[in-house]
Amino acid sequence: MTEHAHILYRALLNCGNEEDVRALLDDLCTYQEQEQMIQRAYAAKMLIEGKTYADIIAETDISSATLSRVSRALQHGSGGYKKLIPRT
Repeated sequence: MTEHAHILYRALLNCGNEEDVRALLDDLCTYQEQEQMIQRAYAAKMLIEGKTYADIIAETDISSATLSRVSRALQHGSGGYKKLIPRT
């Protein structure tokens, strides 16, 4: 990470609601980048809920490589998905 990463982290922390987050992401990311992050977050949620790879790929059209990356992050990452992805 760069020495300026704290600027982004603070901006995210300053978001008071979902609308603020959406506005920040609209300014920071392209539509495609946001769609990819949404897809990954949803895949993580489905994995947490016990869905199979086949179910997730069928529902999201996520690539198996990206799904594998999300799964590795869930198993060996820093815990962000597990801590922050809401469960139903």
